[in-house]
Amino acid sequence: MWMVVVCLPTYNERDNIEPVVRALGAVFAEHGLDGRVLVVDDSSPDGTGDIAVRLSAELPFVSVLRRPRKEGLGPAYVAGFRRALADGADLVVEMDCDFSHDPADVPRLVAAALEADLVLGSRYVTGGGTRNWSSARQGVSRFGSLYARMLLGVSVHDLTGGFKCFRRSALEAVLAEPITTKGYAFQIETTYRALQAGLRVVEVPIVFTDRQAGRSKMSRSIMLEAAWKVPALRLAALRDRW
Repeated sequence: MWMVVVCLPTYNERDNIEPVVRALGAVFAEHGLDGRVLVVDDSSPDGTGDIAVRLSAELPFVSVLRRPRKEGLGPAYVAGFRRALADGADLVVEMDCDFSHDPADVPRLVAAALEADLVLGSRYVTGGGTRNWSSARQGVSRFGSLYARMLLGVSVHDLTGGFKCFRRSALEAVLAEPITTKGYAFQIETTYRALQAGLRVVEVPIVFTDRQAGRSKMSRSIMLEAAWKVPALRLAALRDRW
């Protein structure tokens, strides 16, 4: 049986962390998964890290990686990925800690990893979608995915999504060189690296639901990073071919 580690990066998620962790535990039990949860907390001032530590003392499938400061989504995930690999993970899942990604979908991503190196939970394939989003936010998200898809010349529909399942070997390949993005462009960079490495990438439909508690971490600087990082990734890939 494969060991599945779900990485949950957190910053000020005190209202979400315990319900999400317990929901994941229930999913592991229901589907007979050898599942673990790794909470990666960037010193949340609201006490999220303390709640995670309490849960780790109570629930044997939970562990916590506490980082000294907030550095962005990318560095948090990279730290979590390296910890998960060191702990022996066969599959590593990344997902948000606010129920925008449904814990009940984790087994579907894990099952798809039997035939793929990287599985993407996709909002933009048949059967996927979003819930409780304004038309403006839907437009921005779809434009971002289309922008990245066209500039990078790839067929993946949801390049900006953050619900993924990596095989161990795929994650090791993605992490072979330093990852430079810090915000949500991290999602584009990791998937593009997998495609550039010739790995098998598949999309399975998921419905993304806007968070009910806490605040979104999206900001203008994060969107600007994605805007310039996408062409930079493409240029770097072309330069490597030359």
